[in-house]
Amino acid sequence: MLPTTLSACQKAFPVYEPGRLDKYEGHFHDLISPGTKISLLAEGFKWTEGPAWDTKRGLLYFSDIPNNKMMRWSRKNGLGTFLEVAGRHASLVDQDAAPGTNGLLYERGNDGLFICNQNARSIDFLDLKSRLRETVATTFNGLLFNSPNDLIRAKDGTIFFTDPPYGLLDQETFKGMMQPHFGVYRISTDGIVSLVSGEMTRPNGIALSIDERTLYVSQSDPKAPIIQSFKLDDLGRPVNSSVFANFTDLLGNNNPGLPDGMAVDQHGNIFATGPGGVIILNSNGLRLGRIYTGKATSNCAFGEDGSTLFMTAHDTLLSIDTKTKGFNWT
Repeated sequence: MLPTTLSACQKAFPVYEPGRLDKYEGHFHDLISPGTKISLLAEGFKWTEGPAWDTKRGLLYFSDIPNNKMMRWSRKNGLGTFLEVAGRHASLVDQDAAPGTNGLLYERGNDGLFICNQNARSIDFLDLKSRLRETVATTFNGLLFNSPNDLIRAKDGTIFFTDPPYGLLDQETFKGMMQPHFGVYRISTDGIVSLVSGEMTRPNGIALSIDERTLYVSQSDPKAPIIQSFKLDDLGRPVNSSVFANFTDLLGNNNPGLPDGMAVDQHGNIFATGPGGVIILNSNGLRLGRIYTGKATSNCAFGEDGSTLFMTAHDTLLSIDTKTKGFNWT
């Protein structure tokens, strides 16, 4: 089945019928109005990931990983292919790495995309004007990364990213893995890569608090489906860590998915993908509610005027209107 979307002339998108809102605390309805429906924007992909909103062009980028494509979507023009070979070209095949890109991040100042390129085991930057692409980092201690998965960038230019084994072809023995850990890394403004943590079993999604003093990292391990928080010093270096949220009680056949990508709103609430969809937590880790998709939901990002939450859920692209905005819009 090929990806499909409504034509640009259609103003409304179909309701995603399996979706619902699960309220846990009263504050949830301050963020999403009762009865708000999830919209189905496009479907028919293999596995969607890494949504990122381009504020200059008014469109969303996201990865269709197994198809080695980067897609684009806007309310005006609908769905299209942005990059046909998102990872490596066939002439540069890594025998141990799967095709495609994962997490994406639009950077306004330089008008470009930071890319987690699992196929090349690198963090890349794509200049959207020239279409020139450069490698930001691909090794630590002289060894290739496993599979860069998701990233976030601080205001001063520091990049944090995760490096689990999910982009390696062999999911049993992780053949080709060179790093001795599944790492969380920091790239300083002078390009130096350092290890934030090598203790997490499956680091995945990553986000920063509004004040950039806390780094959130999700762990997509069914034995420990948590979000870990790392306190950062004035220079953005980790000083200690603790479990911020634990989703073990939500695991089950009716709640597919594990902790993955995250987005932070203007109030510091964390919209965290996890079992069943997107779980909303306040800055203290209290569960406020859940946007239930019924699919393994990989990531989410705010876009349009800042109040639309886009969700990449398995083979679909979904959205929901909120009463808040991403902290980028504050």
